[in-house]
Formats: sequence, C-alpha cells, structure tokens
Amino acid sequence: MKRWISFFGHLAIVTVLTSFGTYSFNENSSIEVPEALKVIEPIYFGEPSLEVAPSYGSYTNPVFLGKSFLGFKEALAFKESQGNYNVVNTLGYLGKYQFGSGTLRLIGVYNTSGFLYDAELQEQVFKLNVARNKWILRRDIKRFVGKRINGVVISESGIVAAAHLAGAGNVKKYLRSYGKVDFADAYGSSIAYYMGKFSGYDISAVKPYRNPKVKV
Repeated sequence: MKRWISFFGHLAIVTVLTSFGTYSFNENSSIEVPEALKVIEPIYFGEPSLEVAPSYGSYTNPVFLGKSFLGFKEALAFKESQGNYNVVNTLGYLGKYQFGSGTLRLIGVYNTSGFLYDAELQEQVFKLNVARNKWILRRDIKRFVGKRINGVVISESGIVAAAHLAGAGNVKKYLRSYGKVDFADAYGSSIAYYMGKFSGYDISAVKPYRNPKVKV
C-alpha cells in the first residue's frame, strides 16, 4: 500500500512540474515577420571561421561601452549572436547582427556568403539599417519618445532595436496600439522586450536616411 501511495505521490509532483513548462503566445503575437526581414534564399556555407577582421579585433563586452551608439550596437550584437560575425542561426539569419537576406538586398548586398565573412561590411550594413529604420519611423519617434508603454519609457534606441527585431511596420503597430499589438520571433523575443532592454542609448550619431545603400 505504501508503495502505491509513493508512486501516485511522485506522479502528482511530475504532473505539476511539467505543467509549468508550457507556454503559448497570445493572439497579439501572431503578426507575420515582414518579407524584408525574412531569409528569402537558402544559405550555403562551409565550416564557419571564428576569426574576425583584424581591424575589429576581439569582441568587447558591451557593459563597459556605456550608452553611446557603440554601446548600443554591441549590446544588440551580443543579444543577436554574442558578437560573432560568422554565425548563421537555425532560421538562416546571418552574422553579428543576424540579418535576413531580404534586408541585405534592400541595402544592396546580394552575396550572402561574402557578407558572412566580411566584418567591415556587416558593420556598414548595421549602421545603414539603423538610418533606414530611423527614416521609416521618424514620425513615430517624434510622437512616442518619452511616453510610457507597458511600463517602459519609449526611447529612440528602443524603437530602432525593436525594428531590427520585428521590422518597422510591426513597431508602428505596437506603438500606435499602445502595446496591445505585439510581436514575438521564433525564439520568444518581443517588441516590448527589445523596447525595454535597449532603452536609453544615444544613437543620435546616425541620422535618418531614405533607402541607404552600401558603398561598392
């Protein structure tokens, strides 16, 4: 009898513990990833090299870079790839900042294999994409910076970081619905999370620019 009591007792504990491991997105998280952010072609690559371009050296911990643009981009890179220029994630997103091939084409990069091993080009593309998102979201930046949504004070850097994650169009929906329409990627990162995590950086060094292209 004691053996059966012990068995059912353990079974009840396992059932309770496993119930905490389930998670489902709410209906607001069903927003589609915009086409511009998607991987639009298969990525073929060999064994990634762990080397980076000599001009960039080894990765610097973003904690010590403060709230400058440099601190912003390195903090975002750490979240995206732990600062690895040569990484491709399970969904096919590329490099230190995890760009999709669709975004790269918008900025004038068509050779994804070359992009993966060109640290200088990745830095240039990141800066141009910040400028592009600032242009697209310029009215929303002016309207919402300083307001509080879902407990987070909205900042320009938070808006731009969220656009890097979800696309400028989804960020507009989030802001204009005052946080009621959110988005989460395949790994569970949401616009609301990026708004808070990357809030308060000074990214004024990069100016808004319409349709920027890489220098060939």
